[in-house]
Amino acid sequence: MIAAAGLMIAGMSSCKKDYTCTCTAAGITILGVTTPDISSSTVIKDTESKAKSTCEEASIEGVTCAID
Repeated sequence: MIAAAGLMIAGMSSCKKDYTCTCTAAGITILGVTTPDISSSTVIKDTESKAKSTCEEASIEGVTCAID
């Protein structure tokens, strides 16, 4: 009985869920004109740690990605 409860808890912590990954590029200023920030979101269905890792790996110079 205790072993079954332990397996249920372990299973719940590793289940895949939908996580929203949002990437944002900060606006820039050229000749006194500033562009607005641009963002885009996508859904990653995975475990929380894998979704976070996948999302953060999408970050590049000037673009920051994070799980909402």
